[in-house]
Amino acid sequence: MPLPYSARQAFGRILLAQADITRLDPDAIVNAANSSLLGGGGVDGAIHRAGGPEILEACRQLRAGHYGKGLPTGQAVITTGGRLPARYVIHTVGPVWNGGHKREPELLADCYRNSLQLAAEHQLGSVAFPGISTGIYGYPKAEAARIAVQTVRAFLATHAQPETVVLVAFNEETYRLYEQELNEES
Repeated sequence: MPLPYSARQAFGRILLAQADITRLDPDAIVNAANSSLLGGGGVDGAIHRAGGPEILEACRQLRAGHYGKGLPTGQAVITTGGRLPARYVIHTVGPVWNGGHKREPELLADCYRNSLQLAAEHQLGSVAFPGISTGIYGYPKAEAARIAVQTVRAFLATHAQPETVVLVAFNEETYRLYEQELNEES
């Protein structure tokens, strides 16, 4: 049986895929957002472009409410998926890498934990994550992959939802880093 979501490997409830996250159809995809929630570059811009104006409007409503000053680093919120194949987008703000001395590892783990908690609260069966903070925010990819795998595994060990987590690599290098971490943790 082929693996869903273009996954090439499964590690229990974690799937590993090299894909364009905007084309996947889990219940939710995670957006590596900036604190404004209004779109940006990288994954954030791609999700906003592919999802259309519905996502931007939902983010504007969040800004008009509780998040007027922006979403704090490590926190997560959920919106519609707009025109995306995924029904929802979970937006989380990753830390900017400053050498690891400004709580970056803790904040990055919070991104994964808080996104997974939202997925569980909304009873979502599947959620796909990009490499949070590994683009313009400069987080070292190997360290980010380690934190992602450890945090996702710890959450899944104590929660029934989501049933499946997809770690989405944009390129082969990132895929190999996730693969190495998943094999070491097995």
